Amino acid sequence: MELNIGKRSFLRNILVRLFLFCVSIIALRFAYVVTIRGESCDVGDFCFFAVPENFNVVSGVRQLTTSSSSAIISYSVETAPSKPNKIPDLWATEGFQKAVRFYSSIFEDLISDAVLSPNSKTLCVETATGADVLALREIGVEDSVGISKKGFKPLVISGQGLKQPFGDEVFDFVFCGAGVVEKSVKPGDFAAEIGRTMKPEGFLVVHTGANDTYSSKSLLGLFNFCRPVKSREIDGFDSGMPFIREVVLQKFRGKGYTEQVIEKSSGDSMNKCSVPSYKQDLIRKAEPLIEEEPKKPWITLKKNAQKIKYLPSMVDISFKPKYVYVDVGARSYGSSIVSWFKKQYPKQNKTFDIYAIEADKTFHDQYKYKKGVTLLPYAAWVKNESLFFEINSDPGHKEMANDRGMGRIQPVQSAGGSTSSGDVDEIQGFDFADWLMNTVSEKDYVVMKMDVEGTEFDLIPRLIETGAICLIDELFLECHYNRWQRCCPGERTTKYEKTYGQCLDLFTSLRNSGVLVHQWW
Repeated sequence: MELNIGKRSFLRNILVRLFLFCVSIIALRFAYVVTIRGESCDVGDFCFFAVPENFNVVSGVRQLTTSSSSAIISYSVETAPSKPNKIPDLWATEGFQKAVRFYSSIFEDLISDAVLSPNSKTLCVETATGADVLALREIGVEDSVGISKKGFKPLVISGQGLKQPFGDEVFDFVFCGAGVVEKSVKPGDFAAEIGRTMKPEGFLVVHTGANDTYSSKSLLGLFNFCRPVKSREIDGFDSGMPFIREVVLQKFRGKGYTEQVIEKSSGDSMNKCSVPSYKQDLIRKAEPLIEEEPKKPWITLKKNAQKIKYLPSMVDISFKPKYVYVDVGARSYGSSIVSWFKKQYPKQNKTFDIYAIEADKTFHDQYKYKKGVTLLPYAAWVKNESLFFEINSDPGHKEMANDRGMGRIQPVQSAGGSTSSGDVDEIQGFDFADWLMNTVSEKDYVVMKMDVEGTEFDLIPRLIETGAICLIDELFLECHYNRWQRCCPGERTTKYEKTYGQCLDLFTSLRNSGVLVHQWW
């Protein structure tokens, strides 16, 4: 009798442990799918098995009857043979239905324009809910799928615009709605991945909130593997994006764009910047140059800096592969990089690569552990050669940290046996124009501040001569001349030979060349 009771107790313990083990497996699977993979459990079998490949969840979301208070929605659902599937609650909301109706109208227009067809293999990029995917299936484009960081099955699978889970040249039609391109943290990589998965002669449709010519040209430059087909302005369906510019592009076949670039560069001189009308308009909108030499430049130029019209305050700077800030004559890390660029320049939430060019070794240690900042411990110059770097105090110039004067460079051979009361070091100069052309491209967004103690009269002509000046979107230039001294009324500094008139000519020539330059102090 006691033996039978012991056996039953043993079997009961085994069954209880087996049950708890199965529950643990299910809980772990649920946590993995929802937390790690970020997928929805509204569809399928409680996240335990994958949804079958042939699972076609919705052929439509149709409104059958409406009343003044609510809309009654009917769903047509086709499921896998032996398992019922739950429709996500989101699909029944008015906001989702409104989005589906909006995208259906958009895609029907594109079908009428022969941009899209029912046989197109279609991808919607970075679509969180899949309203655009559902709209495509509703109008008969059944081979449609969306990707988002957190998948939302059955319409959206897990993936990112920067790293799509597909092979090369898969899709006939790619749709980027809701301004996803300008929201990307790496627009260049985003565009390249779309180019990889699109078929030659496939179509790309982008919805953006940017409506200025500068951003439109930047968009075309970002997707330079495509040709523009058409563009139109439409009203959005929610307050988050009330205005939409729809841009339709078509991918070149083979190496169409590369061939165009080679043909263009072989026929055009590389040292001439094209100055389209929209760039001329932006320069005309900039703050005027100070025509008359200031009596108190330390006051006038500082006040003028407060009137500067920054380029990002006039246009949308999205659709650039890379954002770069170059500080030529950076001095200390806390000087213009922190006190001005990081705190005051309107970056439109873009992350910039920062290059600090500073020949004075006194400041080099400050950059050792600064993330996102690359120090070039050399002197920006017109060619690669050794230079003298001389530190001189100038009582008429602005005060420096630790009473350290500004450094000036000059070629060793031209320095001769010159003696100076200041500190003199031999340093390495580098061809700044050549470095710039090998670091950034015309498609990148480049901001530059230049404070090089008179060397601007050497560097700027070199930039113009090589065409490197065309790579700069916005330039903040301090021009050094024989200004009136703050310490000594009626006396000019002897440190610089150039006059204010020569500085004004330099600024004027830059603006006439299509460079948005500002008078810095």
